[in-house]
Amino acid sequence: MLFIYNLSVRIYYNLIFIFSFFNKKARLWLDGRKNDKLLYVKRSTWFHFASLGEFEQGRPVLEAYRAKKPESVIVITFFSPSGYEIRKNTSLADHVYYLPLDTQKNAARFIETINPEIAIFTKYEYWYHYFNELHERKIPLYVISGIFRPKQVFFNWYGGLHRKILGFVTHFFVQDEASEVLLKTIGISNVLVSGDTRFDRVWQNASSPRRLEFVEQFKAGKPIFIGGSTWPEDEELIAQLIPLYPEWKFIFAPHEVEEGKIARLLKLLPSDETIRYSQIENIEGGIAGFRVLFIDNIGMLSSLYQYGDVAYIGGGFGVGIHNTLEAAAFGLPVIFGPNYQKFKEARDLVERQLGFSIETDTQLTAIVDKMVRHNEYRVEKGIAIKAYVKAHTGATELIMQAIS
Repeated sequence: MLFIYNLSVRIYYNLIFIFSFFNKKARLWLDGRKNDKLLYVKRSTWFHFASLGEFEQGRPVLEAYRAKKPESVIVITFFSPSGYEIRKNTSLADHVYYLPLDTQKNAARFIETINPEIAIFTKYEYWYHYFNELHERKIPLYVISGIFRPKQVFFNWYGGLHRKILGFVTHFFVQDEASEVLLKTIGISNVLVSGDTRFDRVWQNASSPRRLEFVEQFKAGKPIFIGGSTWPEDEELIAQLIPLYPEWKFIFAPHEVEEGKIARLLKLLPSDETIRYSQIENIEGGIAGFRVLFIDNIGMLSSLYQYGDVAYIGGGFGVGIHNTLEAAAFGLPVIFGPNYQKFKEARDLVERQLGFSIETDTQLTAIVDKMVRHNEYRVEKGIAIKAYVKAHTGATELIMQAIS
């Protein structure tokens, strides 16, 4: 099985190499690993995040650890360019790298260079050689905000090697009891149900959000519908709402802001009423007169929600929805597409009628219409969804008590 795993890793690398000729993310993934210059440190704490979402999820623990042990050298690794390229200069770390490809040689070289006292992985990414190397060197390895589902490879007959990988973990801090039960079915009992650190992160963000003066100017006292992390299928639906509710304003913050996708979205929007964030400085007299604001950059969404009244979270017509909690922490009722089952908080919100899943434009209009025409209903949902987020905070404190 290890032979097949090693072969799969090599095949994955070769595919990335091929895609790098015409795909920007693949090129960044490849070039970033080629250009990384590892610096030797005598002792460190290693945090690994798959991507930007996992960084934000694990950030409360990272910040708490930094505050409690300011003398520690913190090394952060990312697997994906979307995490590394945005957070490579974060002040929360002393060194930030792409995680080298998971081979025995790379794992040994990397760990010998950064000399971690402990390693903390957020949510997922289980790499055989890195985990084995940490285990062999008796370096504690923690997985925080972990979540497990029955269909994952660990719980199937062919998952022997992957179960072995889990056996290298010192302790799991999981999001829910279902994950704990699943792990126990394969003999893993070093588990604590601590909750999801994302709740701590979004609550922290909502408690002291970054002020965006241009959005305040754009809002001009009007209610705002925000489309966050949207994909084309989402944007086609939201765009149909614009002429229906002339008293409302709309903000689009797409998941990707490549020029081709920007052009496609702009065709859906009323050209004389739409302003791009990158063009604001060129507008004389301010932007209060526009009805649609298009955010054509990345990293602003978590602060945008403070100005909203209803949010639509994208991704639900693809592999799965994006972060609903960022909007929920500000008290925004959330709407999303049908593919949300992998996310416990989304299932909770639907069950409590604080989040709304739609499949058609008719369903979307019906929900939005109720939110628009019945202000008390919208406010009531907003209060309840904010209370739901607050009630689920506290995972960071439990984790810190155990690892430090």
